[in-house]
Amino acid sequence: MKFFCCYDEQGTLIARCQTMADVDVLKKMGRPVVRVAEMAEEESVVCSLTDTPAEFNQDY
Repeated sequence: MKFFCCYDEQGTLIARCQTMADVDVLKKMGRPVVRVAEMAEEESVVCSLTDTPAEFNQDY
C-alpha cells in the first residue's frame, strides 16, 4: 500500500493520500498542493495502521 504526502509552498504537510487520484481531487478542491512525495514503504505501513477511517474524506 502506497501513501503520498502533499506539501504546500512553505513545505508544510497538508495531506496524506493513498492514490494520485486523491491528490488530483485535493487540487480540484483548491488545496495548494505544490509538491507530492511518495512515502517510504515502512512509513506507509505505519500510516495505514495508525490512521482511522475518519482521516479519509469519503465525500468525493
